[in-house]
Parts: sequence; C-alpha cells; structure tokens
Amino acid sequence: MKKVLFYILAVISFTAAQAQINEVGIFVGGSNYIGDVGPTTYISPNKPALGLLYKWNRSTRHAYRFSISYADITADDLDSKVASRKNRGLNFNNSVTEFSAGIEFNFFEFDLHHGEKQFTPYVATGINYFLYNEKFYVEPKAKTDYREGALSIPMTVGVKGRIFGNFVLGFETGVRYTFTDNLDGSNPKNENFETLRFGNLNSKDWYVFTGFTLTYTFGDNPCFCAE
Repeated sequence: MKKVLFYILAVISFTAAQAQINEVGIFVGGSNYIGDVGPTTYISPNKPALGLLYKWNRSTRHAYRFSISYADITADDLDSKVASRKNRGLNFNNSVTEFSAGIEFNFFEFDLHHGEKQFTPYVATGINYFLYNEKFYVEPKAKTDYREGALSIPMTVGVKGRIFGNFVLGFETGVRYTFTDNLDGSNPKNENFETLRFGNLNSKDWYVFTGFTLTYTFGDNPCFCAE
C-alpha cells in the first residue's frame, strides 16, 4: 500500500513540475434540453447559461479542465413541430447546477508561452455531476418534487484563439448525455407518481450548453537553466 501511495505522489509531483500554464475565466451562453417534451432540435439555446472555468494546460495539445456551471432548462410542446407533442401541450422548467472535470484536446499546437496570435479547434470530454429538480406532471405544467443529483457525460466541440495579451476567446457547444430520464417530468422516480410516466422510458435526457468562453492565462514554463 505504501508503494502505491509513493507512486501516486511521485506522479503528481512530476506532473506539477512539468506544468505549463493556467487559464481561469467564464462561460457565457445558452442552454437547451433534448428529451420527451418540447422541440426535437438538438442545438437551440433558449435559456441563459453561466459558468466558471479553469484549465491546466499540460502540453500544447491537451489540458485538464474543471468548471462549475448553472443553467435553466425549459421546453414546451407547443413549440414542437411534432403534431402529437403539440396536441399534448405539456411544458416544464428546471435548473441545472453542474460540476465538471475532464480533458481538452487541441487539433493544432496551442502554445500560450509564445506571444503571437494562435487559433485551434478542440474537443473535450470527462465526467459531470449535476443537481436538478425531480419533476412530475399536473397537466399541463410539471411540478417540482425534490432536488436530486445525477451523472452526465459531456461531449464538447469548439474553437479558441488568443485575442490579445493573456486573453483567450473561445466558442463551444457541449452536449451532455445524462443518467436520468426525468429532467422533464416524464419519468419520476417517486413511486407515488408511477402512473404519470410517459414517453420513451428506455432513453435518457440530454442538455446542451452553447456559448463563449473567455479565459485569462497565467503562469510560466519551468526553467531548467544551467547555473
């Protein structure tokens, strides 16, 4: 056991010693939901989403990223192009508080220690834990039962570039596959509402964040200079 702990500490120490640069900033954009209620459009932000973002650039091609985000999500059957949903006329509002840890891969070299302007597309993934409201329907609007937590897997694509000085501006869309089917109230966990379940009970809900990131970079490469 001691050898395992020693190995873990050694890896962490080596990684920290080789660290390149940090980024801290914000995400500002919009959110939308994909599931059993409302429109079936995959990317269609209709509520604001905000977040705090931190990245640790381990190399010019990848970074570890961590974030805390908040968004309202909503959908209304009346906005759907599917006739059966439009006739059903259900709607809901929910809120999501998300804690995320993952890794980001750059398509091109993105060396923040060089002063020139740079640009690259990127992809990111990881694991999220988010809080949401368990819902059930008293037609036509979903009501809140209690606050719950679940996991989701983010799949993000974006582009970013150094705009001036130490600032990096990006634009991204991140789709979250969740491990719950009740962001919309269609499949409540509460057994008292079992008879109110509807829709495809074998599929999970999704939510999407689309917007801009603005980060400030700081920190220097370690210098192994001969004395």
